[in-house]
Amino acid sequence: MHLISLVELPAVSVTRLDRLLDKLLDGSILIGQRILVALIVFIVGRYVVKLLNRLFRHMLERGTIDPGVQSFLRSLVNIILLILLVLSVVGALGINTTSLAALLASAGVAIGMALSGNLQNVAGGIVILLFKPYKVGDYIEAQGNEGTVKEILLFHTIIQTVDLRTIYIPNGQMSTTVVINQSRSEIRRAQWIVSIEYGNDVAHAKEVIQKCLDAEPRLLREPISEEGEPLDPFFIEVTNLNASSVDLTVCAYVKRVDFLDVRFKMNEAIYAAIDADPTLNIPFPTNTIHIVNKK
Repeated sequence: MHLISLVELPAVSVTRLDRLLDKLLDGSILIGQRILVALIVFIVGRYVVKLLNRLFRHMLERGTIDPGVQSFLRSLVNIILLILLVLSVVGALGINTTSLAALLASAGVAIGMALSGNLQNVAGGIVILLFKPYKVGDYIEAQGNEGTVKEILLFHTIIQTVDLRTIYIPNGQMSTTVVINQSRSEIRRAQWIVSIEYGNDVAHAKEVIQKCLDAEPRLLREPISEEGEPLDPFFIEVTNLNASSVDLTVCAYVKRVDFLDVRFKMNEAIYAAIDADPTLNIPFPTNTIHIVNKK
């Protein structure tokens, strides 16, 4: 009897081991199938997301929706589609999406606190689209930067500077900070500060500067305000008496599209005119030192 028991024990152990291996094999096959299905869902889903984004973009472009609203809606729809794709992949893996949604809902407060900045940016983007302080194509100044608005996305506004730098500014900051929109008016007032030495004839300096203004055809001779009222075309007055210079402020109106070029060209023209005039001098910072000889 003892010999029979010794012989049968290994058989029982082998049977249990076989069952365990069968379970592991079945579980591995099931997990592999789910991973394969999830991978297929992900690949197909990515293609579908790109296709739907492309179709949605074409629908918006055929309509009359503002380009800024288009960028915002495209960004929003893309995020929603990606969330649906993630949920589909999770479901394909066999994870209960209902339980996952409940878990995310219970953690909503913590997630909201962690993403408070991003939620503020979304709210800021909605405010920008509703009240339209600027739109795509406008030239603005904000947060110490200036450039042309390229896109208004879900979280950021993208502007491109004149030196072709791309700057991303959070919408939350754009909706609460001062934004100077230089594209709202068709004309702009250009300003130059011209310094001459003490002792130079101010009236003569004004005449020289006025000739420079008269020689620039792009300066407006009869500017009109947005309210339809006439504006003084030129302004040349002494506005500051510095330690070593007399400063004249020069102002003139120009079309918005010509602003930068005219401002740069007038810098050159005024400098050349003052430098060529023998009675006018461009000042340099100087200090007067009194030496007292004590013996």
